[in-house]
Amino acid sequence: MASQIIFILLTLCGVGLFTYNLRKVIRNIKIGRAENRNDQPAKRLTTMLKVAFGQTKMAARPIPFLLHLVVYLGFVIINLEVLEIMIDGVFGTHRIFNGLGGLYNFLIGSFEFLAIGVWLACAIFLVRRNIIKLKRFNGVEMKSWPKSDANYILITEILLMSAFLIMNAADAKLQALGASHYVSAGAFPVSSLLQGILHNDISTLVTIERACWWFHIVGIFAFLNYLPYSKHFHIMFAFPNTYFSNLNPKGKFTNMASVTNEVKAMLDPSFVPEETAPGKFGAKDVNDLTWVNLMNAYTCTECGRCTSVCPANITGKLLSPRKIMMDTRDRMEEVGKNIDKHGADHNDGKSLLDDYITREEIWACTSCNACVEACPINIDPLAIIVDLRRYAVMEESVAPASINGMLGNVENNGAPWKYSPADRLNWAEQD
Repeated sequence: MASQIIFILLTLCGVGLFTYNLRKVIRNIKIGRAENRNDQPAKRLTTMLKVAFGQTKMAARPIPFLLHLVVYLGFVIINLEVLEIMIDGVFGTHRIFNGLGGLYNFLIGSFEFLAIGVWLACAIFLVRRNIIKLKRFNGVEMKSWPKSDANYILITEILLMSAFLIMNAADAKLQALGASHYVSAGAFPVSSLLQGILHNDISTLVTIERACWWFHIVGIFAFLNYLPYSKHFHIMFAFPNTYFSNLNPKGKFTNMASVTNEVKAMLDPSFVPEETAPGKFGAKDVNDLTWVNLMNAYTCTECGRCTSVCPANITGKLLSPRKIMMDTRDRMEEVGKNIDKHGADHNDGKSLLDDYITREEIWACTSCNACVEACPINIDPLAIIVDLRRYAVMEESVAPASINGMLGNVENNGAPWKYSPADRLNWAEQD
């Protein structure tokens, strides 16, 4: 009975702490401006099913796709057993679903094959990151915590899968020895290979089985509460992120309503604009971005696919789309902490532009959308870059000399080039 009480208290604390942290994350996302992404629900659902559930964009790189698919399926399917663990923990039963008979044996056997698959995939991921040292896992932004974060998760997954298999091995041996409480249930094609290293002493086996059982469930709750501090929040946010992703063709820029109204009024004096709320041009800080931009930042898995295809980064420029997302998340977290300490109106004198993301970074971008195309969960770093540029140009009138020259030519000549509109077709004249 004592173990059941401890388990219930542990569950309540684990779920309660995660709920508390999740509410803070949602609060931080809501710092952003409103954005309507409720149109075309059928298309949005299809996008989510294809990209988040189906992992279609991961397939662009077959080897990591297959490895990630094993971990993904293992995470989803093996955790079905957590339901049994939860029921056993609350009611003091053991393998409560054993009444399913042959189906139960099939499920447990499948879980074991997936567990060893996850174990091997995580080991390969560790080798890719720390021994082979693939280039896209490195960068100026991938220092200290970001670099360690993935290793912590991979090692934790290996430990959890090891505990799961050792637990099953001890359980199977206890069943064979006829230990009380350990009902005969389950097929153990993988963990049976580990039984040879275990003692035949029932009390020792019970200690091993219970220790692994507790380690597995405590590890799950620890992992759950680690997510809000980790890039692995994409496990949850990938689904809403793909659902609310931009459905417009890549390269189609958004227009501010106030600017659009001004242009229409200039072209048509009879035009009567709709009332639009006065606002800032572009974005200087996270509260100027949309909630979709901020959710993108929390969803980023720091895989580096965006940066690895960025032409600016490839040619040695400072820009890294991954860093743009990481900086946005870091600034959002800082603003959230300031709200907790000082209230919603506190101004710490910092901003996303300049304090986190430099002017050199935003102007290095070619607006090619390669990063958006490469992202496996439809994150859009370009939208943040464009809004930071808009602020620099339209609020501060600050831009590189080449940009200012181009803008001046557009204003005076109706084209980016420095010659009269009347001379535009001179190139077509033949001798």
